[in-house]
Parts: sequence; C-alpha cells; structure tokens
Amino acid sequence: MLKTNIGNIDRVLRLVIGVALLVWFFADHGTGFWHYAKLIGIVPIVTALARSCPFYSILGLSTCPMEKASAQTK
Repeated sequence: MLKTNIGNIDRVLRLVIGVALLVWFFADHGTGFWHYAKLIGIVPIVTALARSCPFYSILGLSTCPMEKASAQTK
C-alpha cells in the first residue's frame, strides 16, 4: 500500500481542480490537443482518493500533518 503523504487541504484542492478540469472537458466540445489535455484532471482525483502522491514520495514531501509530527519525533 502507498504511504499517505497528502493532507486534507491538499486533498480538497486536488479534488476541486480535478473535477473542474473534467467538467470543462465534458462541457467544452472542442478538439485537438488542449481539449484532451484536460483529461489530466483524472490524476489529481486519483491521488486525492488514494491520499498518496508518487511525485511527493520521490521528492520526500508530505502535506499530511500526522506524517510531519511522527517524522519530528524520530
């Protein structure tokens, strides 16, 4: 299982941005690269639901307050 590294505020922002991009994709019936680029909104939704971001793991970042507290006690 993936390590939790996304806090609540980060999670909500990811959900809002992801949903906004997908709504924009389905509302706008455009064509071309930039229209389909809006599908990238799936990524923040998945990472918010999983509460884990692989990019954060690579960089050693965490916005989860519990993870920060446990890291400081070590």
